[in-house]
Amino acid sequence: MPIVRIDDVDYELDHLSEEAKAHLTSLKYADQKIAELQRDLAMVQTARASYATLLRELLGLGEDAPLTPPPGLLMRH
Repeated sequence: MPIVRIDDVDYELDHLSEEAKAHLTSLKYADQKIAELQRDLAMVQTARASYATLLRELLGLGEDAPLTPPPGLLMRH
């Protein structure tokens, strides 16, 4: 029988209620979605850093020059 560990306690999957199994499935999905979003965020942060570097080069600014966004455009360093 498959075993699932929750908060350092082992449970036999076959002994869980259908409701508990449904919540376990939802928990696994949420964990997978968080991991996917973290990968997406890392990719977008990398792209943003590249865009900022290219923009600084085009504007003749130094590598560490802060970019001040126009009103209404949020940019974070």
